[in-house]
Amino acid sequence: MGIFSIFSSGLSFEMMVILLGAWLIAITFAIVSHEFSHAWVANKMGDPTARIAGRISFNPAKHLDWIGTLCLVVFGFGWAKPVPVNPTLFRNFRKGQVLVSIAGVVTNLVLGVVFTFLSVVAQLYFDSSILILLFLQYLFFYTAIINYVLAIFNILPIYPLDGFSFLEAFLPYNNKFMMFMRKYGVIIMLILLLSTALNYVFDFVLQVFYYDLFDLFAMIFI
Repeated sequence: MGIFSIFSSGLSFEMMVILLGAWLIAITFAIVSHEFSHAWVANKMGDPTARIAGRISFNPAKHLDWIGTLCLVVFGFGWAKPVPVNPTLFRNFRKGQVLVSIAGVVTNLVLGVVFTFLSVVAQLYFDSSILILLFLQYLFFYTAIINYVLAIFNILPIYPLDGFSFLEAFLPYNNKFMMFMRKYGVIIMLILLLSTALNYVFDFVLQVFYYDLFDLFAMIFI
């Protein structure tokens, strides 16, 4: 989703503002939480590089790349500043590499579950005729979905995603696959972002991670 898709939706101006506001807050929160967790865990593992760079912060300005943010707003996909990490400073190299690489994914998954639960509460008990409550319904929904999508996308073993960093902890630096990904990973990632592949990821996330879990949580209240 991007600003073009929202403003070409044919919805009322009021609804477009609600959708755009909820989506921007949700995706900023998801990205910042993801990057914060990388920085925090790296510091705990003995590498202060991210802390010194001011990245252990929930201030979006510390994490968002402004070109990436502009692409996010306009086209619906973008990027943040990579968290600076020096694995040679980890007290335990492999443990540090593994934990730092999965920190963002785990954080996004946990937030996805929490906001799916909040989305159930909002759908069942919030009066959608009250604009602020309608806004919160969409905010909880978008926050859950975006966190799930970020988690699934980042486990792909493509440079510079977290799945690649995870493999780095176990494979030799000169492994052919790793060398290929370091050379062409960014191009492969951009092709994925520009293709329809993410639509399948989004549909999978909606069904398995959101709607199925939504139904499970809803059973608690009904």
